[in-house]
Amino acid sequence: MIVTTLAVLVRILSNSMSNVYQKQLTSRGLNSFLLNFIMYSGLFVCCIPAIMGIDPDRLSGIVCVNAILGGVCGALGNSYLVKALEKGELSILGPINAYKSVVAMGVGIIILREIPSLIGLFAIVLIIAGSYVIFDTQEEGFSLKLLKRADIRYRIYALIFTAIEAVFIKNVIIYTDVKTSFVFWCLFGMLFTGAIVLKDRKFLPEKNSFVYSRLILVILLMGLMQYSTNFVFSRMNVSYGLALFQLSSILSVLLGRKFFKESQIAKKLLGCIIMVLGAVILILFN
Repeated sequence: MIVTTLAVLVRILSNSMSNVYQKQLTSRGLNSFLLNFIMYSGLFVCCIPAIMGIDPDRLSGIVCVNAILGGVCGALGNSYLVKALEKGELSILGPINAYKSVVAMGVGIIILREIPSLIGLFAIVLIIAGSYVIFDTQEEGFSLKLLKRADIRYRIYALIFTAIEAVFIKNVIIYTDVKTSFVFWCLFGMLFTGAIVLKDRKFLPEKNSFVYSRLILVILLMGLMQYSTNFVFSRMNVSYGLALFQLSSILSVLLGRKFFKESQIAKKLLGCIIMVLGAVILILFN
């Protein structure tokens, strides 16, 4: 239990700090797909020694299909997240992740015919109420106009793809192990983002110590984030892990203030806490 708790804390801290450095890099003009290609490539190079220890007998067709689909969804989700960070505020975009649980409920209603309970509906009310408080700090307020903003749309795309990715990652872990799932995540993420980078011919806009140091930090932090995520998924239900990960949104609000001087932090923090509470209730008790 202690090890799992530490893994959750590592995941929360590494995810939030990687978002800070990703936003700093995109503000320098670095393309989101190129940033993720460099990140995946750096991690895959580090994984090369571990590849020799993978048991080929465990690499069934189911594993490969889930690994490929998870890699595609992960590459899209991470790239859309970086594009959102490039255009929006960290203290606004972080809490939106709480809507991942609402998306999951919507899918359950449509596909599985799962009707939400009263406590589930109460949790949705909390999430909406919390987001109302946060979005009230924006010029558009809590309205459909928000969906016209590129940063909000990209964050929603990222939310959807990473939610789907989590399912595929869990399947790979079930049939193999944490290490193998991490190697596949790096490999297929690198291949998919690499294809887009080559097609669009995106290159580093500037080459200096700041860019290189932040790229190294992103590689290290994203590696810690994903490996700790996989480890947590191997120890508990995916939905429970996703609920605990919502705590990173509170840290995102605080980091938005510290690194980017974002305003109305107290109000955003209040809304964030309400959304996190709603997400945790929805995932754990519905």
